Amino acid sequence: MQSLPAPCPAHLIPDASGTRAFHQVYRQAMADRAVFVAIESDGPRWTVKADTLTAGSELSVDDTVNDAVRAAITRLIHTREVGADAYTGPIYFMMHSVSSEERARELAAALHAALHGDPGPLDRAVPPTS
Repeated sequence: MQSLPAPCPAHLIPDASGTRAFHQVYRQAMADRAVFVAIESDGPRWTVKADTLTAGSELSVDDTVNDAVRAAITRLIHTREVGADAYTGPIYFMMHSVSSEERARELAAALHAALHGDPGPLDRAVPPTS
């Protein structure tokens, strides 16, 4: 399996559906000392997962980024685009019940970019309310 670029474009976000695939993608992220990011099929819906522990101590996500990610996920919960059981960090992030693979990839890529210090894609994928 090839290492993911950071940040990872949506079309390269791995599909970690199934236990074996999940473990393979997670182990690769650990080996690369990179942020784990993946999507998983959940029947007709999709789940987005990210974990910063795999990156080791080299990656430090500041409070501003964590606040932005938490706010974006909260907006997605309020609009019912993701389930209320979402994990909003600061280390592990998960969003259930995403309607399509394309949207799951978009959210995963935006989350990955934010965790690498670029909240722009997240703001575009989940615009702040005025």
